[in-house]
Amino acid sequence: MIVLAVDCMGGDHGPAVTLPACREFLERHPDSQLLLVGQSQPLAAFQHPRARVVAAREVVGMDDSIETALRKKKGSSMRVAIQQVKDGAAQVAVSAGNTGALMAIARYLLKTLEGIERPAIATQIPNMQGGATTVLDLGANVDCSAEHLLQFAVMGSALVSVLKGEAHPTVGLLNIGEEAIKGGDEIKRAGELLRAAAAAGDLNFVGNVEGNDIFTGVADIVVCDGFVGNVALKTIEGLATMIGGFLREEFSRNLLTRLAAVVAYPVLKALKRRTDHRRYNGAALLGLRGLVFKSHGSADALAFGQALERAYDAAHNRLLDRVQERIAHAAPVLAPRAASEAGAALAGPAGGTGS
Repeated sequence: MIVLAVDCMGGDHGPAVTLPACREFLERHPDSQLLLVGQSQPLAAFQHPRARVVAAREVVGMDDSIETALRKKKGSSMRVAIQQVKDGAAQVAVSAGNTGALMAIARYLLKTLEGIERPAIATQIPNMQGGATTVLDLGANVDCSAEHLLQFAVMGSALVSVLKGEAHPTVGLLNIGEEAIKGGDEIKRAGELLRAAAAAGDLNFVGNVEGNDIFTGVADIVVCDGFVGNVALKTIEGLATMIGGFLREEFSRNLLTRLAAVVAYPVLKALKRRTDHRRYNGAALLGLRGLVFKSHGSADALAFGQALERAYDAAHNRLLDRVQERIAHAAPVLAPRAASEAGAALAGPAGGTGS
């Protein structure tokens, strides 16, 4: 059985969204169990033979500081959910709560994997190929060294190989141009490290890519620092909202525009669906000694259900083991300190449950 620990209180809507999504998820996956973490009263009415309530006395607010979440709310639903992963009671935790708090608590409880200095947030963004481009980091790390970007590429490759079943997914480095001479010093050095990793067979690096390449799908994975990645993600979400607003506006105008909108509606509807960020909801926190997935804070039941699906797929396909295997294989080209740690990890037992 795949066991998910769900922070039912997190996000803008809490149990009003998380519980319906959990019920639908359980119906789709008879091989799953859910630990519903939260305050007892809002969860009391939920009954299912493969669900169990785990009590938590506090809730991390969307505007709570990291210090408040980490040090003053030790009984929060977010922390209790991640603790289930640490204790081995669940293989993966899912929350729609405060991103900064989630990363801080997850890193504090689970620690980072050997060979990884900083965890990263990775999610999928729809592209013109009919699939999605995985982008990381999306906000966990504003300033990144070349070594960090290399580590992100290794972890992203493991994620895509699990979610898409591709043994050698392509990796691109986000830059202001395709030429290797472009970009700042850290980006240039990151390119050198990525080329070295490709030469060693650790990555399928295709070179620098530009912002529009996220949408064209020239690479399965695009690596960037958290500042750039977060801006890109918010821009894409804004685009999807704009398309939805355009459809509503055109149908509310005069008869001529309504007729034109009716003709164009199938195409516009397909575009709206393709760019609907709800269908791609569920970001992985990579680099930790356990699996944690982040749902968008404003997610509705459909979107939160997608986050549960991605978490389930990651646990079912042993994402944590795959990440560890790739880190160990890439140890010679990682940063010196990371390489020595990854090499040492080969002598110890591999964590299969993420605890």
